[in-house]
Amino acid sequence: MKLKIINPNTTQSMTDKIGQCAAAVAAPGTRIAAVSPRMGPASIESHYDEALSVPGILDEILAGEQDGTDGYVIACFGDPGLYAAREVARGPVIGVAEAAMHMASMVGTSFSVVTTLARTCNIAWHLAERYGMKRFCRDVHACDLPVLDLERPGSDARRIVAEACRRALARDGSDCIVLGCAGMADLCEEIAEAIGAPVIDGVSAAVKMAEGLVSIGLGTSKRGDWARPLPKAYAGMLAPFALN
Repeated sequence: MKLKIINPNTTQSMTDKIGQCAAAVAAPGTRIAAVSPRMGPASIESHYDEALSVPGILDEILAGEQDGTDGYVIACFGDPGLYAAREVARGPVIGVAEAAMHMASMVGTSFSVVTTLARTCNIAWHLAERYGMKRFCRDVHACDLPVLDLERPGSDARRIVAEACRRALARDGSDCIVLGCAGMADLCEEIAEAIGAPVIDGVSAAVKMAEGLVSIGLGTSKRGDWARPLPKAYAGMLAPFALN
């Protein structure tokens, strides 16, 4: 099968890292294509960034529908554009926050989320409520670390994230940690060993969920909310997004 991993920001080094983490857990025979959109923000740290990342995500989904992609992962913890992507994709589309929270609820009775900036904590809470995971989520903790610091050589990001995870476990009494940024995907194993508790990276979780759905022949339902959008004209720079 072919899975497309879409990093909704345009920072190629992060896309490369996400692709490597996805390929490391993919089953033999699964082809991983990790991409950044042609348009969008360098990092996603606000509702504004999320909104402006969605056209680029949909552009990649529409391209995947033409090249035989079987399933998709949206590799940003805000899961931007997830429902819109499902409307235009035949195969499954998995958001990394959705996948990580559900998987965490299967390995423990509670989890804590450790994310980047404090301003994104409410986004994580909104997603936990949307996905029915709020009862499992003890708290959401910020490292006050800009997303692109995870890519900056010489930054202290690895230590900062690991310490935040250790504090979250102690403060919340939770069973496991969900990493609240796709850019933290390469830290999962290292932090789990350091804190002695399961650490869930949404990229790996989403890849395995997408593989599972594709392998048993389940795609996105085209009834109800995720039916294909009605054809209509779009104006200005959005004109290429009109569907037949």
